[in-house]
Amino acid sequence: MTNNATVGLSDGLRSGAFAGIMPHFLMNTPIVFPAVSRRRFLGGLSAAGALALAPRSLFALDPAKKKLGVALVGLGGYATGQLGPALKLTENCRLAGVVTGSPAKGAKWAKDYGFPETSIYSYDTMGRMADNPDIDIVYVVTPNALHAEHAIAAAKAGKHVICEKPMANTVAECDAIIAACKAAGVKLSVGYRLHFDPFHEELRRLVRTSEFGPFMKMDGGFAFTMGKKVWRAEKKLAGGGPLMDLGVYVIQETLMATGGVPPVAITARELPKKRPEFFLDVEESIMWTMEFANGARAEGYTSYNDNRNDFRAEALGGWYEVGPAYSYRGLQAATSRGRVVATQLASQQALQIDDFALCVRDNLPTRVPGEMGRRDMVMVEAIYASAAAGKRVEVKL
Repeated sequence: MTNNATVGLSDGLRSGAFAGIMPHFLMNTPIVFPAVSRRRFLGGLSAAGALALAPRSLFALDPAKKKLGVALVGLGGYATGQLGPALKLTENCRLAGVVTGSPAKGAKWAKDYGFPETSIYSYDTMGRMADNPDIDIVYVVTPNALHAEHAIAAAKAGKHVICEKPMANTVAECDAIIAACKAAGVKLSVGYRLHFDPFHEELRRLVRTSEFGPFMKMDGGFAFTMGKKVWRAEKKLAGGGPLMDLGVYVIQETLMATGGVPPVAITARELPKKRPEFFLDVEESIMWTMEFANGARAEGYTSYNDNRNDFRAEALGGWYEVGPAYSYRGLQAATSRGRVVATQLASQQALQIDDFALCVRDNLPTRVPGEMGRRDMVMVEAIYASAAAGKRVEVKL
């Protein structure tokens, strides 16, 4: 078994060249690194799994540069419970406006977050953001069916765009968003928060270093029991059922384990509905198998009437597993070498938004671009197509 050393990030970064630039929500965060010499560690920081979590947030901060302004489009549960609080933790950006159908709700957000009521917009007046220099980035958090409309409106207003997952209801809508952002010369990112979590970074590190060899057998599932019907169970707004909401995470994790290499074919099956009166026009549960060109296979599962939150990947030289795997906090992971030790982040979303702010400010590429969101919608459409046809379908990006 390889020896591991528990390293406190704050211990190494509170002194020397990196003093004073540590985001406060990462302080006192121990991460397990493979044991390396001091010379090798200092000479190869970018290769260390935990430091790759948010290299721009850790090393590119410049206090002399202004915080960028973010506007949230849609003030539902995710914006209220996660994104708003995250924007109180970010180092490189701040909440500068909102788009909402409720003026009263907008006024409360302005008071709570300290931006002027002139920065409250309705969905019909998003274009006016073009005249607001305080807003640099627009984060679209409306129901899936509205993502394309609102992301395109933000791009036309000259604002950089973060689009919550899934990027849109169809690949065609993803293409329209990407085209609009390119035409406007703005950056586009997808709200894939797990790319900024230390437990998932360990999986990507294992892939980058090939320490275990390629992962050939993968299995993951994300499911919960939906007790109250919401828009996510309506095809018109959600585009589908749990596959659109939860299954995207399993797809993401699988493609992390392959280093981003997509499958060549997918076979899927929708399971019989136990509550057909509840899930009228969307799937209740669905499972799929991905086949890869190198012979690897991945099993995926999602449901609105079950309980799963896990992922495991196996290679000849070892394995990796995480569970809970897709939650905002409380994650736990292990490899065949032992438990992955990482103090929980205060906010995955804060790291995610902060990283994109630096991408915008310093003209850097985002690690979760629109093309990644489009790729995952290709997977989703292939899963639905296979389940509908009852046969294996080839995947074409």
